[in-house]
Amino acid sequence: MGLMGNLRNRAGLVIFIIGLAIVAFLLGDIIKSGTPFWAKKQNEVGSVNGNSVDYHDFNAQVEQTSAMYQQQMGGAETPQIKNFAVQQVWNQFVSKELMATEIEKLGLSVGKKEFNDLITGPNPSPQIMQTFTNPETGQFDRNYLTQVINEAKGGNAQVAQQWELLLENVRSQRLTEKYSNLLSNSVYVTALEAQDEYTAKNKLANFKYVLLDYSSVNEADIKLTDADYKEYYDKHKNAFKNPEETRSVEYVLFDASATAKDSTATLTAIQTLKSELAASTNDSLFVVGSSDNKYPVTYYRKGQVSPALDSVIFNAAKGTTVGPFLSNGAYEIAKILDSKFSPDSVKASHILLNAAAEGGVDKAKAKADSIKGLIAKGESFSALAVEFSQDPGSKANGGDLGTFTRGQMVGPFEEAAFNGKAGDVVVVESQFGVHILKIEKQIGNSKIVKAAILDKVITAGKETTDAIYAKANSFFTAANSSNFSETAKKENLNLQKATRVQPMDNSLNGAEASRELIRWIFEASKGDVSDKIYETENNFIVAKVSGINPKGIQPLEAIKGDIELGVKNLVKARMLKEKMNNALNGATSLDQVAQKAGKPAIAVENIVLANPVIPGVSLESTVIGTVFGLQPNKPSKAIEGTQGIYAVQVDSFVNPKEMVDTERKNQQKQMLTSKQQRAWGSIFKALQDNAKIDDNRIRFY
Repeated sequence: MGLMGNLRNRAGLVIFIIGLAIVAFLLGDIIKSGTPFWAKKQNEVGSVNGNSVDYHDFNAQVEQTSAMYQQQMGGAETPQIKNFAVQQVWNQFVSKELMATEIEKLGLSVGKKEFNDLITGPNPSPQIMQTFTNPETGQFDRNYLTQVINEAKGGNAQVAQQWELLLENVRSQRLTEKYSNLLSNSVYVTALEAQDEYTAKNKLANFKYVLLDYSSVNEADIKLTDADYKEYYDKHKNAFKNPEETRSVEYVLFDASATAKDSTATLTAIQTLKSELAASTNDSLFVVGSSDNKYPVTYYRKGQVSPALDSVIFNAAKGTTVGPFLSNGAYEIAKILDSKFSPDSVKASHILLNAAAEGGVDKAKAKADSIKGLIAKGESFSALAVEFSQDPGSKANGGDLGTFTRGQMVGPFEEAAFNGKAGDVVVVESQFGVHILKIEKQIGNSKIVKAAILDKVITAGKETTDAIYAKANSFFTAANSSNFSETAKKENLNLQKATRVQPMDNSLNGAEASRELIRWIFEASKGDVSDKIYETENNFIVAKVSGINPKGIQPLEAIKGDIELGVKNLVKARMLKEKMNNALNGATSLDQVAQKAGKPAIAVENIVLANPVIPGVSLESTVIGTVFGLQPNKPSKAIEGTQGIYAVQVDSFVNPKEMVDTERKNQQKQMLTSKQQRAWGSIFKALQDNAKIDDNRIRFY
């Protein structure tokens, strides 16, 4: 047996040995790193130019961002808030990675003194300002900043981690600002550009046009060929570029919203609660236990409650329970507990003492009483505020808080301000510390009502949900890849299509869709029918993946159905252009063209290049652009527009007055500002287009 024969016989053994060597190499990598490389890949939320982000790090930032949104908007986390947070953190990651490469190329950095100024200087970073704003006063709280810094340095691991993340964000933002400033400073506008812009906005054209409208062609005369589709596709290929993979789906949505019967059931339930609320001896506890929205039992001024309640509670007697009223999809009732007249607004000042810094609430109160005593003896409130107050927002103004209405301050502080009288100085405790409050002035006097408000949101009951689910299950059981649309038609269901579903979507054509469903859509193969009935709060969905549109320029076959109208217009344009060229042949005026084409020559006046609209027709940039390049009194060639084929003839141009130097400079300044604003977005898009970005968020969210 020859050498080649021996090698062939031993090939299986060689391949096996090579396989063992590869496995050994991989196992060695596992032993060294502790984590297999494929597990690392599985934990990657995404990467930019090879730099990846781990799920645990990414999710920690998502949780922080979500908590911030919840604080700003109030209430618990919703799917929308979570989605906003995921998108925000992803955008920050992509931006940071794209910027890092550019910043490194340019050698940009943040100096030590510059960085310290961004944290504790007189003009801190916007991120520092936002993070350490006192929610009570809306002012930057420098003492809170100092407290967090001390906790981070003092060994509080959680605070230290969050602090380091904030510092990194401040540094990144500053570097991005520097890069952005470099871009802005590289943009300029010449005097010639300013003149062209001025001319485009002020030079007037008076012309006539003849239009052979696409709609004039009989659809029955249009026979589309593969060559027509190819021609249109080649002309517009860049319009079919997918920045990321998308999916096309067919689906049936089963609406499980509340019915009139559910509304009646909710009304019956709240009428029972009305009797119980009327008899309740602990209204706050009853509202907390029975209401869908936990409204505080407090005093309300006119305009603070729903219009239906607002029109009743201010005229109802104490002890009365009113309602139910239908408001924003819920039935409301209210028990009137008290009413009185109170100032509409209060002008006040305060001195805030930090209880922790003073050694506890009791010591803070004792110090507050001492300060109050000094004020009673004639000491200046403003001077004492500057000396003792821990509220940086009002301290510099002698403790002045300005004028506020009910609902703007925390409960105990607000009650003291509105229940006292002008000139009173009182000590009040709140969650922010101990206040020495001075009521400067009380303005107006209106009725306020203390009410216990309870509501029940109208939701679909079990009977409604079960009936809709049974309908969805009937379709789900019968439908498969080959009969999906036929089954929907047979069961008289509305088959819908979503042609560009993106990985991080949470809706289909505006209807809420669960992230679980979107994830299945991107895990499934073309033709697959959903593995179960997917549900949201108000609907059930059964779906089928009808197409996969990969990242990049889409093949003609994938978008053929979407471009049919455009292809028809292309064929119509070809037919109408031939007709227009016949009319133009030998004609010396547009009136002759109109006569030969059997269409009117329509005159338009005072058209500017900057607003290329033909009155009563549409935006026609190509046509108007052609007009401004013509000599008067000569018919143009046939022009392909958005509405049809045109021929035009300029009657006259009206040139604007000459620009003076000051006008030209102002024009340059306006154009420069506009260019600078657009520059950053354009550059960032270019960096994105040229980067290798892998987005795996759909695996985790």
